[in-house]
Amino acid sequence: MRSMTELNAHLVKKLEKLYTHNEAKSIARIVMEDVFRFYHFQDDRPILEEEEKLFHPIQTRLLKGEPVQYVIGASDFYNIRVKVTPDVLIPRQETEELVHLILQLLKKNPERQFSKVLDIGTGSGCIAISLKKAMPDLEITALDVSQKALEIAKQNALSNETEVNFLTFDILQKENWDQLPKFDIIVSNPPYIPKDEIHLMDQHVLDYEPQKALFVDDSDPLLFYKKISLFGLAHLQKEGVLYFESNAFNADDVVKFMEEIGYKEVIKRKDLNGNDRMISGSLF
Repeated sequence: MRSMTELNAHLVKKLEKLYTHNEAKSIARIVMEDVFRFYHFQDDRPILEEEEKLFHPIQTRLLKGEPVQYVIGASDFYNIRVKVTPDVLIPRQETEELVHLILQLLKKNPERQFSKVLDIGTGSGCIAISLKKAMPDLEITALDVSQKALEIAKQNALSNETEVNFLTFDILQKENWDQLPKFDIIVSNPPYIPKDEIHLMDQHVLDYEPQKALFVDDSDPLLFYKKISLFGLAHLQKEGVLYFESNAFNADDVVKFMEEIGYKEVIKRKDLNGNDRMISGSLF
């Protein structure tokens, strides 16, 4: 019977057919820790018979290219853990950086008394729930056009003991904007990848993640940025701030549009990988 260390080494070797060595090690570590509760600092032990039976279907799914987060059904994000299914995007590190940026503003400017936050296109709810978990006094509303995504988001809010107001809402439908009040902060990680960039995407993303949450039509790649920016003009409080996660390839175009319609202090920021990924703008 194999030991846990041998099982880990076996999985890494198999995964190296699809991923780099470091990526394979990272995926194997997640499986060993999340599924088998075996951590690298523990003494080695034999794998149990029932664990061996559990391992084989996991390995099969991983070797087909299915993201490990979907295989184990969960993902860590900032200060929380969320359930993920193919109905929602897997939370990314860049989005964690966006959450951190917003929390910095809130904590460094207590005198501005920001209280109401809107998350547009919430998906798994990771942004809204992380903000609420870090600052429980915030009143957070989260929107998504996908009912299936909202069901996952509601489960994640419950499991993380946070209260978020989730609404089924299509932000592209301007005639419904009046149904929403004003907010101190609006944040969105919208679909921003033009379909002509599909060839740049990893195959496992194309095969498994919800394309509606990723891609926007080539004819208007800034569609969501434009609509949400215009929405913000009418629905941000006087000192409110709008935050976007952006596509590095069109971040400059988003900044230009926001400035043209009246946003002040429009700032573009790089993520840890040096890509233009975060944009903020205010009305004061």
